[in-house]
Amino acid sequence: MKNSVKSLIAVLLGLVAGALLMVLTGHNPVEGFKYLFQGGLKNPERIGNTLATSTPLILTGLSVAFAFRTGLFNIGVAGQMLFGGFCATAIGLTVDLPKGLLLPLMILVGFIGGALWAVIPGLLKARYNVHEVVSTIMMNWIAYWTIYYIVPAYFKGESLETESRQLPPEAMLHQQWLSDLFQGSYVNLGFFIAVVAVIVVAFLINKTTLGYELKAVGFNRHAAEYAGIGVKRSIVLSMFISGGIAGLAGVAQYAGNASSLQIGILPSQGFDGIAVALLGANTPVGVFLSALFFGILYSGRGFMNAMTEVPPEIADSIIAIIIYFAATSILIERVIRKLKLRRAANKKQGE
Repeated sequence: MKNSVKSLIAVLLGLVAGALLMVLTGHNPVEGFKYLFQGGLKNPERIGNTLATSTPLILTGLSVAFAFRTGLFNIGVAGQMLFGGFCATAIGLTVDLPKGLLLPLMILVGFIGGALWAVIPGLLKARYNVHEVVSTIMMNWIAYWTIYYIVPAYFKGESLETESRQLPPEAMLHQQWLSDLFQGSYVNLGFFIAVVAVIVVAFLINKTTLGYELKAVGFNRHAAEYAGIGVKRSIVLSMFISGGIAGLAGVAQYAGNASSLQIGILPSQGFDGIAVALLGANTPVGVFLSALFFGILYSGRGFMNAMTEVPPEIADSIIAIIIYFAATSILIERVIRKLKLRRAANKKQGE
């Protein structure tokens, strides 16, 4: 069964389960879903806000998917996103350049910051066979405490010690023409960064020799090594690229959706990216569509609660159930296969 069909079935089952939860809590599921989707798509402003909400999810999902396609499970996307966003924020607060030069520099530094944070687990994996799940989780918390110390010490905000100073307008991804196009929403250039990243990763994975080598390592590391592919180099490079994409998510979040960096918080988008990649079947286009769907749910849950008093946790439950069914898609595939075999057998008996 095609991965797209599995994802659609997972989404459908999640929505059905959400409808049952609404019924059990005494709410009308038709109205609930109506306002849930209106909350994300009702007008240009809400569509723009949905795109902005989806932007870091696209990039974190792409980061997880890229690593997974090359045989690595990058759980450290949250830390890489945080550190990449911090590096970009530090440049935005300390470097005096015109916006046309400052933003590209911030994007580049954010990518490099996230990439270097991911290279450490890559080197540990390649050289000492340290499992990347363990090392990337540890790097999450190292990033957390590093930012927790550096921001109050060197970039403390004017009024709050728990966040950095506000970025100046020339260091922000906001564009007035884009906000006006979506009737005042907070959509920003980060969305275009995400679209470009999807296109580049799709081309890299599917159309280049490097992508073929990285996928070969992911499919069978020993066979790839026998074929002459540098496995250790591929592991480090894969983590570098994956972490760099996560760093771009940090730039989009902290210089686009927000204007400062808060301490004491690991960005939830880093963990949500795992779910986005899972539902998107680890393909760039699938990740893009999956992130947009999650963005609609996240944007619409507050509106649904305001209009119908359906708890916003219902939307969270729908997402969790969708993830569950996406993770167990192999069971769905087996059920469908059995039904097909049974139908074929009944048809043969009827003849």
